[in-house]
Amino acid sequence: MQIVKDYGPITGESIAEKLNLTRATLRPDLAILTMAGYLEARPRVGYFYTGKTGTQLLADKIKKMKVEDYQSIPVVVNENMSVYDAIVTMFLEDVGTLFVVDDESLLVGVLSRKDLLRASIGKQELTAIPVNIIMTRMPNIAVCYKDDPLIDVAEQLIEKQIDAMPVVRKTEKGYEVVGRITKTNMTKAFVSLAKDDV
Repeated sequence: MQIVKDYGPITGESIAEKLNLTRATLRPDLAILTMAGYLEARPRVGYFYTGKTGTQLLADKIKKMKVEDYQSIPVVVNENMSVYDAIVTMFLEDVGTLFVVDDESLLVGVLSRKDLLRASIGKQELTAIPVNIIMTRMPNIAVCYKDDPLIDVAEQLIEKQIDAMPVVRKTEKGYEVVGRITKTNMTKAFVSLAKDDV
């Protein structure tokens, strides 16, 4: 990289000469540095240094990550389901958030663990209370789309202090839930970044 910084743009042959190596020996290293973003190559011109640090390259990579690459399957319940059944569903599906839809499968609300816990305190008959009584309703729900940058969704999760967000598709009648992004999805994305660099 120092040779390219000092003499760039410079051909692969010239770099190989300066290192007393063959072009074939050097080719894999140049390919790695180019794929990583430290160097750029132009035909008939040669290699040149991009000037980007590892931090800048990582930031560029993060900005390119999309929701659709990390979203998971949503757990959806009907707005008429009882609070008791919603608690059972949350437990069986091992999730922290349920997305509530109407009879046309359009998003109308979100149920968090906190909502269900709050509803279960007291002596109410949980099998008789529908979730639409206790859910957070539209339009107070943060949503995202599959082509949104993952970093923007992560910022919203932090800012709104929520565990999950529905990934939606806009229709003429409303939002259809097509996925979910959770803090766990964000952790998986973070781990995948580290593994990509290994």
